[in-house]
Amino acid sequence: MQLIKALVCQMLACLVILLLGGCLSRWAIDIRLIALLQALIAATFSALLRQPVWWRLIHLSFMPALAIMLAFNLPSWLYLLIFLLLTLVFWGTVKGDVPLFLSSSAVGEAVIAIVSREKAASFVDLGAGVGTVVAPLARHLPDSRIDALERAPLPWLLACWRCRKLPNVQVRLVSLWHRNLAEYNAVFAFLSPLVMDRVAEKVRSEMREGSLFISSSFPVQDWVPETIVEVDDGHKTCLYCYRIQAGNIPADQS
Repeated sequence: MQLIKALVCQMLACLVILLLGGCLSRWAIDIRLIALLQALIAATFSALLRQPVWWRLIHLSFMPALAIMLAFNLPSWLYLLIFLLLTLVFWGTVKGDVPLFLSSSAVGEAVIAIVSREKAASFVDLGAGVGTVVAPLARHLPDSRIDALERAPLPWLLACWRCRKLPNVQVRLVSLWHRNLAEYNAVFAFLSPLVMDRVAEKVRSEMREGSLFISSSFPVQDWVPETIVEVDDGHKTCLYCYRIQAGNIPADQS
């Protein structure tokens, strides 16, 4: 659905540019400025169609990037190659999910400390990317069973390669929405504020009492975290840790 909306935004933006063609040629506007104008119009249509914010960034960069590539007279097969690589990396975005976010090594160390204190026998990363969190965690906790869920093919392959010598890690090419969370003692997610409500419902309905949900950077609205771990990295990341209590989370009463 989001891909169709993106195509519509690009087509409408190009149509607007064509309709303005006479004025643009009369004013002798540089082709690079025209590409930038098309990008701004496409991003505006994206906002009107209520696409996630990262799609607006894609619209803002698509036509200018294409103009730059044309200026360098690059071979035509390179466009297809770049498109395929971007699709493999950002497959979740194409399918309407969140884009690829990579956790810092400091976040990985913080997760290791949290899971170690929990003595969690099972752990899952919802959207594991290239294995930034699960690989070091598996090395430090060889007796824990660790699952890494990743939907985008290329990050999944890189995570598989990274975890190839870690027998306690299972890297799965699957959407997080298709995996039941009841079997895990600790669940980690670095997703997007746009999906946190849906994630919260999944956590609330599936995770067992006493288990721990860790959300990197994005808190769950109206839920009170048991602890907030401030990570000393470049983004000043916060890890919001929620204890599952009787199938529910304490709500903020303030």
